[in-house]
Amino acid sequence: MKIGVFDSGLGGLTVVQAMTKVIKGAEIFYVADTKHAPYGEKSFEQILQYSLTITKFLTQTHQIDALIVACNTATSAAIQEIRTQYPELIVIGTEPGIKPAFEQTQTGKIGVLATPATLKGEKYHLLANALSRQKEVTLYEQACPGLVEQIENGEIHTPKTKEMLEGWLAPMRAENVDTIVLGCTHYPLVSQVIEDVMERRLTLIHTGEAIAKRLLDLSKKLGHRNHGELKGILYTTDKISKDIVYNIFGREIEIKTIDL
Repeated sequence: MKIGVFDSGLGGLTVVQAMTKVIKGAEIFYVADTKHAPYGEKSFEQILQYSLTITKFLTQTHQIDALIVACNTATSAAIQEIRTQYPELIVIGTEPGIKPAFEQTQTGKIGVLATPATLKGEKYHLLANALSRQKEVTLYEQACPGLVEQIENGEIHTPKTKEMLEGWLAPMRAENVDTIVLGCTHYPLVSQVIEDVMERRLTLIHTGEAIAKRLLDLSKKLGHRNHGELKGILYTTDKISKDIVYNIFGREIEIKTIDL
């Protein structure tokens, strides 16, 4: 099986990391669109165009069987059009894990960290409103402009990153938030810093594991036998932090720069 995965940068590698634990006998082709990162501060039309360009590259160059849109922002902007244009593909998007957060919170107080574009998205609001009718919870929504850039630059444990998170998380800490939705695939990379700032044990929700299981279920229905070696190539449209890639996987990954 050939699997395409893309994100505006390295965040989607947290999804790939989850996939490597359950998917076998496949090739993964990952595109980090670092030239246009972060998507969360771009227009809907720009994000849609970037997403369609990458999908075209993956289908034409590698004849992929499945596509993982490993970006909450790109999922909101582009997944419907991708499914329309490529009906033969397995297409799986990424959405903030609000539902499991509703199920797991003990205090009824849930924080949502996401990009500005994700929090403005129609799908997010529809899901949040539907779940709020089923269970009484309080959502503390926080856009995190600039956090993706910090992570992309490898500035995960720096004073500036901690200061940014302190400003966003202090109100949640004061309100006894016990569950935080990591509404961007980059944010799991700063999980430890979030826990340090919150000063308590937290339930942090991110969706890599759920995406990996969903891909396995759908691929098996199409005859994927899920055994054998897993291979991968990482494409980037601009510079990338090789240290972060190594820290995620614990080994060197083949990296190629492409012009999209």
